[in-house]
Amino acid sequence: MALLPTDLALRAPRRASARLLWLWRSMASRLLLLTLVFIAVPVLLYDQFQRADEASQQLLLKSAQRQGELIARALEPELLGVDRTALPSLSIALARYGDDRTRLKLLVRPRVTATGAATTPSGAKAGPEPFFYVAAAPSLSTADIDAERRLLLEQGVLDRLGSSCAGNATLAMRVPHLEGGEEVLSSITPIKTSFGCWALVTSHATEAYISSSIGRPYWSTPAVQAAAAIYLAMAALVLAVLAGIWRNLNRFGDLARRIVGGDDTPERGDRDASFAARNTVPELAGVAEDFDRLVATLRDSAQSLRRAAEDNAHAFKTPIAVIRQSVEPLRRAMPAENTRSQRALTMIEKSLDKLDGLVSFARRMDEAAADLLAPARRRVDLSSLVERMAGGYTGLLAERRLHMRSRIDAGLVVRASEETLETIVENLVENAVSFSPPDGTVSVRLTRSGSQGAMMAELVVDDEGPGVDPANLDRIFERYFSHREPGRGMPEDEAAAHQAGAAHFGIGLWIVRRNIEAFGGRVRAENRPTGGLRMTVALPLAA
Repeated sequence: MALLPTDLALRAPRRASARLLWLWRSMASRLLLLTLVFIAVPVLLYDQFQRADEASQQLLLKSAQRQGELIARALEPELLGVDRTALPSLSIALARYGDDRTRLKLLVRPRVTATGAATTPSGAKAGPEPFFYVAAAPSLSTADIDAERRLLLEQGVLDRLGSSCAGNATLAMRVPHLEGGEEVLSSITPIKTSFGCWALVTSHATEAYISSSIGRPYWSTPAVQAAAAIYLAMAALVLAVLAGIWRNLNRFGDLARRIVGGDDTPERGDRDASFAARNTVPELAGVAEDFDRLVATLRDSAQSLRRAAEDNAHAFKTPIAVIRQSVEPLRRAMPAENTRSQRALTMIEKSLDKLDGLVSFARRMDEAAADLLAPARRRVDLSSLVERMAGGYTGLLAERRLHMRSRIDAGLVVRASEETLETIVENLVENAVSFSPPDGTVSVRLTRSGSQGAMMAELVVDDEGPGVDPANLDRIFERYFSHREPGRGMPEDEAAAHQAGAAHFGIGLWIVRRNIEAFGGRVRAENRPTGGLRMTVALPLAA
């Protein structure tokens, strides 16, 4: 039935909604989403906190700058009449404003004389470094003072200040001390007198400055590093929990595939052949034990089905064989002219044939169900099996006046049950034999196909029978569907005899498809261009 445009328009949003729902419920998509959240949240928070820290820095530095200006204005009267002889006493004046937390350093760039040289505090001519430290409160070692001056020179602060000796420069520089610890240079305030250009450097060693990001990247502050460590530990823990559950589920899935593939059985003694042994998450222990009980129940059920099928078949076939043997002496003892009795014996024999077929049918149904519950798989040389089975039809082919043509590639190994593979090949070949006319040819071909990484063993069985109505090609693998009429194309008497010996219950191809799909393969049917039916089976090659 053709779909209307409105139907297509309605189905598209439904498919989209189904995909979105699957993505939302998928653990992989949730884990990916959680990872993105863990990445995005710190980026956004870091940006906001960095901006807040920058605002806090500006307030601290403006406060330090204002403090430096006030101290400079207080020192200015004392610096107006200073000459070289008064320089050593400036430390006493500076100590009135400094303490252990607020440190003050006083530098001077002497006024250039008429000869064009600057007079140093010692009377020597200045070199390329025009500013000199003359006082510090609290006092600092010469090495610390030299290190600080080099830093100011490298940053170009003193050069800019010396050019105009104006403007209060806000600093954000960290200076480590040789004896340990560090301080933050917060501002440098110029004072211009007749002696030269003075520079008051204000620095702080308080917790508010040391723990802030002044003079270093925001990410390097102890608070940010501690928060990042805690956040990373939390993210790693959450992701580790989810990844652990995911890995555990993958272990369960791998074991389930191995169980279905017959690689894990209690007889092998594999210590990892149970869900409980593979589980690493205590909270999933109950689930793992339930899975193990379910697998054990399925295996026991499959074994019980196989045993019951064998016992029932034996129980029914024994009396059938006794009845069949008892009919033969009765036929010999019955006069040939007693047609009514002869006909009754013939009906009994046909009914026994049908009953025998029904018993075999019931056994095959039970065995097929058992194989689906717990398929026993191992490495099987499919090439040898098909070659052996193809050679075993010599008598049947001679009886039906048929020929067989085979081409079997060697070394094709699959992972399956040998008994189930025999059933598959038997159903396909006997199906082809049943519907082939006299002097026809049944072709069996086993080759390698597929691409690297997905190699398949391809079994093709061709016959020269009547084929299948194209309308029924998709239904021939359905249960109880009989797709062709045995003996079609034969003479009437041969067809009647052919049908009398054939028991077609419409389950052979159904069993073939179920077993092949259980082994991860596929089967398809198609009419041959030259007449007849082609059955193609593809099974994954064993690694």
